[in-house]
Amino acid sequence: MRMSRAFIPTEKEAPKDAVLSSHIYLARAGFIAQVASGLYNLLPLGKRVLKKIERVINEEMEHAGAQEVELSFVTPAELWEESGRIHKFGKELLRFKDRKENLFVLGPTHEEMMVNLVRNRVSSYKQLPLNLYQIKTKFRDEARPRFGLMRAREFVMKDGYSFHASTEDLDREFDAMEAAYKRILERLGLDFRIVEADSGAIGGSGSKELMVLAESGEDTLAVCDRCEYGANIEAARRSARREIPEAPEADFNRFETPGIKSIADLSAFFHVDPYYTLKAVAKRALYEDGDEIVVFFLRGSDDLQEVKATNACGAMELVDVDEAELTAIGLVPGFIGPLDLASVRTVFDNDVKGAGHMICGANEPDAHYVGVDLSVLPEEAQYAELYEAKEGDGCPVCNGTLGYTKGIEVGHIFKLGTVYSEPLGAEFLNENGKAEPFVMGTYGMGVSRLIAAVIEQHHDDKGCVWTRATAPYLVNIMVSNIKDEAQMALGEALYASLRASGVETIFDDRKERFGFKMKDAELVGYPLTVIIGKELANGNVQLFDRTAGEKRDVAAEEVEKHIMEWLG
Repeated sequence: MRMSRAFIPTEKEAPKDAVLSSHIYLARAGFIAQVASGLYNLLPLGKRVLKKIERVINEEMEHAGAQEVELSFVTPAELWEESGRIHKFGKELLRFKDRKENLFVLGPTHEEMMVNLVRNRVSSYKQLPLNLYQIKTKFRDEARPRFGLMRAREFVMKDGYSFHASTEDLDREFDAMEAAYKRILERLGLDFRIVEADSGAIGGSGSKELMVLAESGEDTLAVCDRCEYGANIEAARRSARREIPEAPEADFNRFETPGIKSIADLSAFFHVDPYYTLKAVAKRALYEDGDEIVVFFLRGSDDLQEVKATNACGAMELVDVDEAELTAIGLVPGFIGPLDLASVRTVFDNDVKGAGHMICGANEPDAHYVGVDLSVLPEEAQYAELYEAKEGDGCPVCNGTLGYTKGIEVGHIFKLGTVYSEPLGAEFLNENGKAEPFVMGTYGMGVSRLIAAVIEQHHDDKGCVWTRATAPYLVNIMVSNIKDEAQMALGEALYASLRASGVETIFDDRKERFGFKMKDAELVGYPLTVIIGKELANGNVQLFDRTAGEKRDVAAEEVEKHIMEWLG
């Protein structure tokens, strides 16, 4: 492509709402253009990057035995009603009616559509396993679209779905897809972690997220300093506590504790480690058909992880409650404990099961119990993992220590089981001729988000720094003075030769100043720029490596050889 004919509208100023580097540079360098809140056009450079990412994905999917399909973007709402997700997904699901008053949705994901495609077409275990995928535009009506391509309403996603006769075969395919996704990110030149995650609105028995490591990431990850363990903070686990504080010696008793409502004050009042205090966190749990107040109990040294708590009580969402609401149902804010508690649902963290030497609220104003043995709780008490893993906790896999880092979610894979096949009536006949629901997996990857993720991880104060696998063009030939016949002649010859060799090359033949062209080259982020300028009179040109930020002189007659060596 000749720059004089290319549509690459670079800008000096960033969009007013741009915060992230990817949003700023992709807009300024002419990769994307906003048309409305959360909606972006991909310009020629952006489309080239998208297609390169798609090509890597397609190659790895073919290698893994997945088959590509293309499903309708518009989905009949009745499929979402069959699965039960039409209400769970909330306002992010854009609904509309056609001229015949039939209700449809714009697909934010395609589990229902893919199940509908397979049911009644795959009828026997002999046709399994089956893995189908697509790379398709999706739409989610985000409440706060922001950060450019990172959180847009319309986006391109790779979503795949596998169908199996057994959970064992699903486990095999899940591992195969994890390995394939890992290869994709490695080929794209990204530093990433595959971490344990919460399954969220998709559902299923287990999931993992693919996180590109970047300080601008919205997700907090707990990662081990020794092994590959990592997890989104919503799902992070820890090993058993390595050092247990000395337990306070006290018989069961009631103490007056005037005004002592916080764990910090309680710990100081009794001179005990917060580990031996019981924290009560009250939340209102919202369900499809109502709500209730739930009290979660965990050690005072821990914090409640709300996603874990939401899952523990089967709620759609947890919201805060004020003291008046608690008082109205007989609870005493600041002094809530598990003994003689008013009729309210309670969930206990696994770590307090059978715990002794505890201090907890007495369900009376200004009073706590000491020397509490929680083994006296009824057998039907509900326990779940409620804690949030902290920096410094032990790794649940090895002897390492957990630390926090930030990540950008670019992929999410799930073991769905029969969450969708069962309600949608998608069945096959097993070896004994008995009908069973398909065991399913789903594998998503944010393709357009990957464009932004690359730049979040690879940029500097001058602009984009594309990896070789994602760059719109690998080589940029820049003629400093197009009026110089020798410079133009070399540029034309090199451009023709590189293109003939299959090298993705752009030729900056614009009638612009050298400084302007150089700033554009750095802003766009071409991996290698060949600068044909005044030094040509001495038989030399310059090679500018964008990643290294270095220029070096090479003989003009050997420039193509050096380019090919650089390409490897």
